[in-house]
Amino acid sequence: MVVLALGAWIGGRHSDWLPGPIRSALVGDGDTAVVQEAIDRVHDTYYRPIPKAELADDAISGVVAKLDDRFSNYFDPAEYKQFKQSQNSEFSGVGLQVAQHPKGLRVEAVYDGSPAKRAGLRAGDVIVAAGGRDLAGMPQQQSVGLIKGPPGTEVRLTWLRDGKRHTRTVARSTVTVPVVASQLRSDAGCKVGVVRLSQFSSGAHAELYAALSKLRKRGARAYVLDLRDNGGGLVSEARLVASAFLAKGPIVTTRGRAVKEQTLTATGKPIIPTAPLAVLVDGGTASASEIVTGALQDRGRAKVVGSETFGKGVFQEVLELSNGGALDITAGQYFTPKGRNLGGKGVATGKGIVPDVRVKDDPKTRKDEALLRAETVLGPTCPH
Repeated sequence: MVVLALGAWIGGRHSDWLPGPIRSALVGDGDTAVVQEAIDRVHDTYYRPIPKAELADDAISGVVAKLDDRFSNYFDPAEYKQFKQSQNSEFSGVGLQVAQHPKGLRVEAVYDGSPAKRAGLRAGDVIVAAGGRDLAGMPQQQSVGLIKGPPGTEVRLTWLRDGKRHTRTVARSTVTVPVVASQLRSDAGCKVGVVRLSQFSSGAHAELYAALSKLRKRGARAYVLDLRDNGGGLVSEARLVASAFLAKGPIVTTRGRAVKEQTLTATGKPIIPTAPLAVLVDGGTASASEIVTGALQDRGRAKVVGSETFGKGVFQEVLELSNGGALDITAGQYFTPKGRNLGGKGVATGKGIVPDVRVKDDPKTRKDEALLRAETVLGPTCPH
């Protein structure tokens, strides 16, 4: 036991003392050992001290970066905690939905009742600095990390609007992301239930089911599923959302090198099995949103209205690590019921889903041209 303990101590902390064959047996294969050796040498030799945990984080980040796959990420322990919070529709921050912009982060949505809303931020603003740091050229994940933080703390934000700079100090708080919004509209005597889904987070399908049931009770005879700017989320939620409109049959097939090929089918009894349906999409409709849209289009259940979707034909698998972090790694490709893969070759952005009816919103008007067109499409098929 003493020899075993001594061997483990030497192998883990001073593997460079050991002869080659013994070192390989205790530490692992040569490729793994040289990575550990490099981390040890940098830790012991570099002119300023760097914690080994930080060096390990950087090493993992470098491996993922070399994949040249913008959909794969490494989350350190703090980032992984934030990621899990976002998947549960709750996080600590200022209440924004953002997208990458050359100058920083473009605000896509501001949640009602959030600190950002009270500070005066609007959709279309471009955040150029956070906490005194310029965001231009910074990865989106890192930029968002500067804005998020514990409830009660503050962050100073600078944003551009119509060429003018605005700066405010914003207090962070716990923000619950509204996943589903619904409304009942009338077009030429047809009551249309409109449900907007913002993301496929855990439990999103339950909120969607509840909204659809309420609209049906209020007299909706046709429906619009709005997936614009919905960047996706959980594949399991995509299956359940599509099952709200489909009875049995395939929804998506997934294939990967380390995961078995499987076809996910509709499950349970659909909430809206036959009523006329349109799906609203745009360039921000991606991943799980494209899975749902592709299934509804391929199986003839809905008319797709809007502009071409993002074109993401791969899915990621989250692999938790012993340090509390996680790898979010592209594990395979997905295919619609008719065998379409939307992402082109591998992780390259593909053509996406081509709408049955093309229409774009005019940003200069207050009208929602795409929604109005969807209602027009549903009109002739709406039962009276």
